[in-house]
Amino acid sequence: MSLDFNYRHLYYFWVVAKEGGMARAATRLGMAVQTVSTQVRELEQSLGHALLKPAGRGLALTEAGLAAMRQADQIFALGEQLSGVVRGAAATPGVRLAVGISDGLPKLAVRRLLQPVIDAPGLRLLCHEDEFDGLLADLALHRLDVVLADRAAPPNRNLRLYSHPLGTSPLVWYGTPALVDAARGGFPQCLADLPVLLPTAHAAVRGRIDQWFERVGVLPRVVGEFEDSALLVTFGSAGMGLFPAAELIDDKLSARFELQRLAPCGAVEEHFFAIATEKKVLHPLVQRLLPTPT
Repeated sequence: MSLDFNYRHLYYFWVVAKEGGMARAATRLGMAVQTVSTQVRELEQSLGHALLKPAGRGLALTEAGLAAMRQADQIFALGEQLSGVVRGAAATPGVRLAVGISDGLPKLAVRRLLQPVIDAPGLRLLCHEDEFDGLLADLALHRLDVVLADRAAPPNRNLRLYSHPLGTSPLVWYGTPALVDAARGGFPQCLADLPVLLPTAHAAVRGRIDQWFERVGVLPRVVGEFEDSALLVTFGSAGMGLFPAAELIDDKLSARFELQRLAPCGAVEEHFFAIATEKKVLHPLVQRLLPTPT
């Protein structure tokens, strides 16, 4: 775009297009027709394309004009919101924390992991869920302050990221009362006959679960696999199958979903990490998320 581009010229064009002619636009703007016409011509010269063409007694948009109009609509719609956004920000000063939530992380555990910052005065919490690699890229570009994940960031010379362990939680098998009753007395061999729900390979813990099955010599009867842990819990609470989950959320599974605990998944654990761009975290709220050094 030419350096001569002027948003005021774009606004005059936008009004002309809305009004369908120079005269009506000039009346709305309280300006002379010649002045408005000159401003629109300067915009066309800046962009290198005609935006308007004669149509009867008025004007119509060219193909280039239609494209420019779509952009102008978005620009001026945002402009109309600007004063409200600024007023809102000024009225509620606080600390912004943009958190990336990895899609492999158990969603019911996120609230527990963020508990140290929830009561921070003036907190403005922004949570973004995405695939692990996409979140790391956003973190490196400083679009996020921290990423919560079920794995550490892999070594990468181009991304200076640091993984801070938040702890672990044993994995436990859960199910509806009927399924848990059917499983008692024959665990873990019963998992070869009773329906089982598992996270997909998106979750780092899936590999550890598969290894546990190999160690105990059980070929599970898998009837469902879920990328979204919240969906897994939803289907599990409906009785579709027994499933493993972090003991960290035991209270939520029993109280909210009326699920019962069956048995531990051996020594398998769910891991939790906070990933940041600094080895020594500087953001005050990210500091709160990390365990206190002993």
